[in-house]
Amino acid sequence: MADKARVAVMLSGNGTTMSSLLFHSRLPGCPYEIVLVASNVPEARGLSIAAAEGIATFAHSHAGLSRQEHEAIMDQALRDAGAEYIALAGYMRVLTETFVDKWAGRMVNTHPSLLPKYKGLDTHKRAIEAGESHGGCSVHVVVPELDAGPLLGQIAVHILPDDTPDTLSARVLMAEYQLYPRMLADYVSRPEKLD
Repeated sequence: MADKARVAVMLSGNGTTMSSLLFHSRLPGCPYEIVLVASNVPEARGLSIAAAEGIATFAHSHAGLSRQEHEAIMDQALRDAGAEYIALAGYMRVLTETFVDKWAGRMVNTHPSLLPKYKGLDTHKRAIEAGESHGGCSVHVVVPELDAGPLLGQIAVHILPDDTPDTLSARVLMAEYQLYPRMLADYVSRPEKLD
């Protein structure tokens, strides 16, 4: 098999989504490997999980830095690790257009709604209040506009009559853990890769 695509994961929290990507990477035939897990939160649990699994980690707090200064530090760490792609997995910072452009076509994200509906935060609450029959998750290519990049895939999740944002979120996460690794694998395997 050809060399595996080298993916860096950026996160800010518990690392459950990162874990779904990591464990998928260890299945036979997976076309990507995780080469770095990077965070803006040095105490993020996701870093401990990655380190325990033998994955290189990098953390640098954004406190006291301009957005551009912090992104430059993160970008250098990603490049030093030899990353070819970035998978955002609960990275709770809005990235600048400059950073996104540097990784154009090579950065993906997951979002807990059926985009283009409910971009941004509080997606489950908004879907329930709007009387939607389904919530869900989407994986998309990152572009400068928030949650607006080309869609790679979606899974719809039924909203139950007694759902709260928390109960719906838990089921959408289960769908996301299935969808994101598959879409990342498909994306890095596509024949029309950008140079």
